[in-house]
Amino acid sequence: MISKLVMKNFKSFKSETTIDLTKTNYKVLDIPNVCESGVLKGTMFVGANASGKSNALHAIRLLLDLLFMEKEINSGLFVCLFSDMSEFSLDYYFKIDSKEIRYFFEFDAEKTMLTEKLYIDNKVLLERMGVTAKSYITVNENYSDLDKETLFLRTVYFNTKFAGNETLRKWFDFLQCSIYLNAFDRKVLSYGKQDFMITKYIEEKGTAEINQFFKDYNFDQSIDYANEAKGDHVVIKYHKDEEKMLFFKRKGINTPIPYVEESLGNRTLLNLLPAFLFVAQNKGMLLIDEFSSGFHNELEELLVKYFMNTSKKSQMIFVSHSTNLLSTSLLRPDQIYSVEFDGQNGSYIKRFSDEQPRVAQNIEKMYLSGVFGGLPKYKDAYEN
Repeated sequence: MISKLVMKNFKSFKSETTIDLTKTNYKVLDIPNVCESGVLKGTMFVGANASGKSNALHAIRLLLDLLFMEKEINSGLFVCLFSDMSEFSLDYYFKIDSKEIRYFFEFDAEKTMLTEKLYIDNKVLLERMGVTAKSYITVNENYSDLDKETLFLRTVYFNTKFAGNETLRKWFDFLQCSIYLNAFDRKVLSYGKQDFMITKYIEEKGTAEINQFFKDYNFDQSIDYANEAKGDHVVIKYHKDEEKMLFFKRKGINTPIPYVEESLGNRTLLNLLPAFLFVAQNKGMLLIDEFSSGFHNELEELLVKYFMNTSKKSQMIFVSHSTNLLSTSLLRPDQIYSVEFDGQNGSYIKRFSDEQPRVAQNIEKMYLSGVFGGLPKYKDAYEN
């Protein structure tokens, strides 16, 4: 599980910024929201539009992209645009069983130079400077003429699969079980072999798991995936016999509703559920941008509670504008960060627990009154 992330000069985060995912002294929700290692099962980012919330997710997503998506570093996309520095750095800390893995990399866009270091419990296992590197993971090996924009860690993994180092293998298993979702545009990126696009998922696994979720949580609806759907007054049939389509069926209404005619909220939910259920039941990270897209407040709260109660060693890290989620019945104060943008100084964050709110206090009201920052500063439209 990821326990800490340190960003410097990355996108809108100009200054060194630390996101800590280890528990503080709060006792609220200790059992469902904290794993046995003391790492939190999730973090929420809240703040005004264009404050930099999504960039915190992108810092984690970038590691996954560079390791598993055959992508090279495009320096123009990641170095802070309003900084004089030409390099950015990301420093990741993970807890795997009882061991701490630290992986650091820095990229200098001006020199096109990568620096990397990998540690387990402060012992160096890999180091790289520019095009030369050393690995101590299997046997001591020296490398030269490395690709300037490809992570050395990726190269070592695909060359060795970390043979003999169970901790690193478990770490990469965790990373490959991670998924990035943008709920607004229904983009799903899986870093393992599974395909979580809704039709691909249903073709492989059927509708049973999703329909069981709907039944368990009283959704009064189910889905079907077929060439034909019949109702009291209509028959909907795909023009090609081998083609199938998704239908919703509502309780008490014997009329199938094609997926394309369903509400935005139901379509968003259906696109999210395969990845959501998979990560909750396995070990990985679920990164969700625009989590609030089309969902009723109670549906958002249900999904957060389900994940925290179901997951054992997985994490849900998400961006939302829904202030109803700012509640100590759902999330601990140390699980919430506000993000604010300050012009040339860039984005900065505040952890709600830093203000030491009492568990009985209404942290949604405290946020809306400005205690935690991260509020837009729009002028009232009725002011003269």
